[in-house]
Amino acid sequence: MRKPEKMIVYNLFPLLSGRFTEWESHLVRASEMGFNWVFVNPVHLPGSSGSLYSIKNYFSFNPLLIDSRTKKSPRQQVEGAIETAGKLGLRMMIDLVVNHCAVDSDLIQEHPDWFQWERNGKVAHPFCDENGKKVVWRDLARFDHRYTRDKEGLFQFFFKVVTFLIKLGFKGFRCDAAYQVPKNFWQRLISETKAIYPDVLFFAETLGCPADQTRKTASAGFDYIFNSSKWWDLNSPWLMEQYHLTREIAPSISFPESHDTVRLCEELHGNINGLKQRYLFSSLYSAGGMMPIGFEFGFRKKLHVVKTRPEDWEETGIDLTSFIEKVNRIKEQYVIFQEDAPTEMLPHNNANVLIMWKASTTTHEEALLILNKDIHNRQHFYADSLYEFVQARAPLNDVSPEDPIDYIPEPFSYELQPGEGIVLVTTREPGLED
Repeated sequence: MRKPEKMIVYNLFPLLSGRFTEWESHLVRASEMGFNWVFVNPVHLPGSSGSLYSIKNYFSFNPLLIDSRTKKSPRQQVEGAIETAGKLGLRMMIDLVVNHCAVDSDLIQEHPDWFQWERNGKVAHPFCDENGKKVVWRDLARFDHRYTRDKEGLFQFFFKVVTFLIKLGFKGFRCDAAYQVPKNFWQRLISETKAIYPDVLFFAETLGCPADQTRKTASAGFDYIFNSSKWWDLNSPWLMEQYHLTREIAPSISFPESHDTVRLCEELHGNINGLKQRYLFSSLYSAGGMMPIGFEFGFRKKLHVVKTRPEDWEETGIDLTSFIEKVNRIKEQYVIFQEDAPTEMLPHNNANVLIMWKASTTTHEEALLILNKDIHNRQHFYADSLYEFVQARAPLNDVSPEDPIDYIPEPFSYELQPGEGIVLVTTREPGLED
């Protein structure tokens, strides 16, 4: 069993954060909130569409992120930002986009065998199905990892890209649309990279594909996958079904919103109780947690891979940094919240209350999350004894981010505030083999 790692990720969206030389204030804030990783979306030179994910040159940088006022080269500016992050205790990961590149990339002319082509002689574009409608990204050209006649050349190109990024200082890769790339490509890339850089981590972006496909992709050697808890209604069985299908292959990372989704504050019409509820749940549900820049201030404007600019920074009057810091410290302190441990949603006579039980397989920790699903109204929770929900008999300790209880009475009767969560941790008795 692999030792759990602390995986508390802040997504620094480059188009909102500005030039590389301007990242320091955001990195300081992330560190102060208890994050230990920073994920940054692509910083490469984009094609004519301007999209971060339409990469024209993997070894050059987006001019919007380069500070022309300094004598430092673009590469030195990137290295400086990553060095600053390291001094703050933050490791940085970056998007690795190997499924496609910009439709106006020189690679298409230089290595036509690397790409898929349509019958009309035009390079193929990636596409997806959104609610039964085919969406085609015409600013992208799709690599042909599966059938290219120059599989070795294509592989070596991306191995060179990975090496370039590692030498800049990046310690991890979020592999965009990982499920669309053959498993054997990932197996080789991950194994050959780790043979030289054993501490580098790979994260598979598999959102939107079935659990079995996620299992197949994750089994290529990925260190983490991303789960779909953001879309859970706090009731349906599908989330736990997916969790149990994948948790022993690779631990997962949750998020309350991402750069691809509508801002949660916008979805909830500014309901702060809901923001806190979903952040607490996503942080404690699975091994890792991720939060995009601006969530801590209740930003409502969706991040855009082309149009977002630093001028889109919002003044909301909301500040959740203290709450987020407390939740992150809980995750940092207890191993039970750093692994995809055995987990169950337990029944209760109040359907508006969620009870999540977790039991660590690497320590003796056991935990309960008692969460008010209702973000508008108080809900009453009652139990003759909280020990009916856990295996341990050691004292239950309330480590909740807000208003922890000093003494756990029996019977237990509590009025949960809208969206409120109680976090309880205890320890099982060690067995003889321990």
